[in-house]
Amino acid sequence: MTIKFLYVILFLGIINSFESLSKILYVNNKKNSNIQSVVDSAQNGDTIIINQGEYRQSKILISKNITLIGKGEPVIDGKDLEGSVIYVESAKVNIKGLTIRNVKRTAIKDNAAIRLSNSKGSVIENNKIINGFFGIYLARCDNFIVKNNKIYGLSKTESSSGNGIHLFRCTTAVIRDNYIENHRDGIYLEFVSKANILRNHSLLNLRYGLHFMFSDGCDYERNKFEKNGAGVAVMYSKNVNMRLNEFENNWGSSAYGLLLKDIRDGEITQNKFNNNTIGIHMEGSNRLIFKKNDFIKNGWALKIMGNCMDNHFNQNNFISNTFDVATNSKHSYSYFDNNFWSGYTGYDIDRDGIGDVPYSPVTLFSVVSTNNPEAMILLHSFFIQILEIAEKVFPSLTPETLKDKRPLMSKIYD
Repeated sequence: MTIKFLYVILFLGIINSFESLSKILYVNNKKNSNIQSVVDSAQNGDTIIINQGEYRQSKILISKNITLIGKGEPVIDGKDLEGSVIYVESAKVNIKGLTIRNVKRTAIKDNAAIRLSNSKGSVIENNKIINGFFGIYLARCDNFIVKNNKIYGLSKTESSSGNGIHLFRCTTAVIRDNYIENHRDGIYLEFVSKANILRNHSLLNLRYGLHFMFSDGCDYERNKFEKNGAGVAVMYSKNVNMRLNEFENNWGSSAYGLLLKDIRDGEITQNKFNNNTIGIHMEGSNRLIFKKNDFIKNGWALKIMGNCMDNHFNQNNFISNTFDVATNSKHSYSYFDNNFWSGYTGYDIDRDGIGDVPYSPVTLFSVVSTNNPEAMILLHSFFIQILEIAEKVFPSLTPETLKDKRPLMSKIYD
């Protein structure tokens, strides 16, 4: 027992001695104004404090496990200089409190304000990035956190712009409480697993507020995506869950709140799709659960292609959409049950809150306009109204199998 106790004391002493060896180093405009030279002199475990001021530097290479802290909102300006401003290679870092601006744009390299490669356990927090080309870029990183950053782009064309937060071949990531605007994609993920995307606000991006491909086991919760070029795209992935997100004001000829393409086995619950050209567009997506979502004042609340199978829509609100559902097939392989439809005109004799007549959300004109967009000029015309009545009596073009057999009589409230 005594020997074990001595070993514990010895171990704690070794740990304390290592901690006592760590140093605090300073960068300021008067004495040590070169950030790279201070980084080179640091050892693993050291903290570098960058004091208030403006530093015109780039290609700051970090390959040690250090902490980089800005005090008094120092600015690192990479204008007209080559490469990423801060580049971390195979190291664990904590970077916070910095303002980084003016990363050089190039078609050859993905320069970023902060770029990490082969890093594990890093934290990037409370930074401001202005005109970063790529804001925060992580490649082959694991178990990291990106939080509370404000990232402002100056993108004008997709070909000359980068992404706000970019992840490539990463695992176990937390991306939360960031504000991203005016990039190509606000948040981009490719070959990423186990990512938690929480409470981010992504807006005014040229292409997508969120765009991810080949990324499995990810959760997206309480994010807001608005006024982006084409909303949010989720492609070629599985086991994806999206909860309590807001998709608003994504308008354009090919814009939507959410694109689901070739994904499977996930849940889309308690989201709000307001004022989008298309709330959700689905292609080749299977075994998804849609529950307690609000579709309000969209052009099309839902476009579901015929190659989507075994999806379940339960307890969703479809309110004041121009078209509730559109499809390109006469058959439906997905299921609608217990949803509220503002366009439902049925009755409830037994007053159990469920309509006694099934509701067919696909109208004749939605089928016609899906295949012939130029027909939209006839929307609300008397001729179309007559055709709609005839189609309800003698269905010929609308899918008879796409019905909600138990439509709700009143809106669902959380």
